Amino acid sequence: MAKVSTGQIVAEVTRKEYITDHFIRVYLYSPEVPQFKEATVGDNNKIAVPPAGLNEIHFPTLDENHQWVYPPKEVAPVIRTYTHRGIDLEKNELIIDFVDHGDTGPASKWVREAKAGSKLGVMMRLGGKELYPEAEWYLLVGDATAIPVLSAILETLPATAKGVCIIEVHGKEDEQILETKADIDFIWVHNSEPQNASEIAEVVKSIVIPETSKFGYVACEFSSVKEIRNYLRKERNWTSKELYAYSYWKAGVAENESQADRHKEKDSME
Repeated sequence: MAKVSTGQIVAEVTRKEYITDHFIRVYLYSPEVPQFKEATVGDNNKIAVPPAGLNEIHFPTLDENHQWVYPPKEVAPVIRTYTHRGIDLEKNELIIDFVDHGDTGPASKWVREAKAGSKLGVMMRLGGKELYPEAEWYLLVGDATAIPVLSAILETLPATAKGVCIIEVHGKEDEQILETKADIDFIWVHNSEPQNASEIAEVVKSIVIPETSKFGYVACEFSSVKEIRNYLRKERNWTSKELYAYSYWKAGVAENESQADRHKEKDSME
């Protein structure tokens, strides 16, 4: 398998804006942004969130055994997975969208307090990545954390494509107008407490799936992804090539602590 080249930069906030009540868009400047010019909008990256009170980024490093070595606890950043929403090569800016969860998570707390000059570390693939294969019908499913990648997919779908997009958000105030040329039916699911329970899997099961070439992209909480994947793969006989389903988070567990469970569950269905 070819080694994936990645880059890392320290970027500074130039401005931020609330897209909806619980969705914040942040613009980050660095003269090194052009190294990501080939990266696919919608691809996952890692952000390094500095500890409270520190506006410096001390990245972890790889040792000779390819093991991550973290800096001392008092300066070590918290690493989280995020999707870059866009890149502006004229302004040398990366655009990253955050869900405002209050002060319960380090990334949400950081973005709520961020102002011009606040620093964030970004580690991202330098090359492109295929987000989805060609198909006639698409099933796009996600919660608020998946809106950036679902938006990127929707914006690049051809006008000939059809499908359904199901997105779970806090409430009516967080629904967005997502641009697409494709013939997509949007279903918004309102849930102010996604950490407690979700009906998104039941909504998926209510969808009439046509007999045509298809592809599904599912990204939300661990238990919902597991239920949706089992339904599509085992009950509807979708193949692994017809479905990408991965959980961005697990209710009640921090991302770094749930990573092994999320990868194991995904791999079990390959």
